[in-house]
Amino acid sequence: MVLVMVRLPPGATLADAMERLGLAEEEVDTGYGLVLIDPDQGLYGLRVTEEAGHRTGPPFSDPRIEPFGPEPR
Repeated sequence: MVLVMVRLPPGATLADAMERLGLAEEEVDTGYGLVLIDPDQGLYGLRVTEEAGHRTGPPFSDPRIEPFGPEPR
């Protein structure tokens, strides 16, 4: 999956983002949901399939988050 961004009005929902981007439920990570990135600009992020990401605009990578550095003692 990849991350995409969309501009929406305040209080937008995942369903609003899916409608704006023309996405079906199976193309969206509903568990990840819709994440508010910049409230002043109405910018939200959501995870979608790679194919859907290419249709909706330039996708961003979504790297795995893992511990960094030596193991704590």
